[in-house]
Amino acid sequence: MANTGAAELLATWEAGLAEAPTGRALLLHRAARPDVGAASLPVLPVGEREADLFALRRALFGERMQVRLGCSACGEDMEFDLDAGEFARSLGVRNASGDGHGGSGDGQGGSPGEYGGPVGHGGPVGGGDSSAGPDPSAGAVVRVRQDDWDVSFRLPGVADLTEAALAADPRAALLARCVVAATRDGAAVAAGDLPAPVQRRIAEAVEAADPGADVTLNVGCPECGAATRAELDIASYLWTELDAWARDLLLDVHLLATSYGWSEPEILALSPLRRRYYLELCADV
Repeated sequence: MANTGAAELLATWEAGLAEAPTGRALLLHRAARPDVGAASLPVLPVGEREADLFALRRALFGERMQVRLGCSACGEDMEFDLDAGEFARSLGVRNASGDGHGGSGDGQGGSPGEYGGPVGHGGPVGGGDSSAGPDPSAGAVVRVRQDDWDVSFRLPGVADLTEAALAADPRAALLARCVVAATRDGAAVAAGDLPAPVQRRIAEAVEAADPGADVTLNVGCPECGAATRAELDIASYLWTELDAWARDLLLDVHLLATSYGWSEPEILALSPLRRRYYLELCADV
């Protein structure tokens, strides 16, 4: 169960002030999944982390997410709503599409689109003789067979993407980190020796097995009609909301402590409703 208590969330916010975005995302993931060890979180598939953060956002701030996006063609400012619950409930979040309407509150401007599921066990990913699917005995691993190639590839986690991005060749680094086994005609092959067609098949299989790793909005501009694609970074979005909430809460603590002499733990122990009523009483004095 997620940590949604005021004191715990304030501690998460305070720790994140000194962190880079990747560190803040990890802190938010810890709050979303306190049942998982801190060392295990960065190796979970990226799509699983995104689903966890959407679920945390829903628990803290509700279903409605207000999104603002500039049209890539004409520069028009588009505002629309997304349903956080719909994203959190689905591990198959691939993209969301809709028509942007300035200040719309009916949810039509960015309603979630159709979601694809994970690849089937041994089911085909495309034409030809190749197939890909998760190995049910290997956890978060996809298996790609193409011609005489047989490759097992672990779904990348945040730690894999972060480390690979530091390498001179990120694609090669990610292959080296995540290829579990690769053979050609039964003979073991190094990850760096995989041909480009097999690498493309791996990328397709990973995208199918973990579509929530890339949540992309595709929004039609109400002014010019052009479509704008943009990644929805739920970690950054949620941190911005948490930052605003924490600063407002600390102001409430200051006002109540000044008026009643209560300590911060005593004030945070109050329900939000009772804090609000006490603040109204302070304003009436």
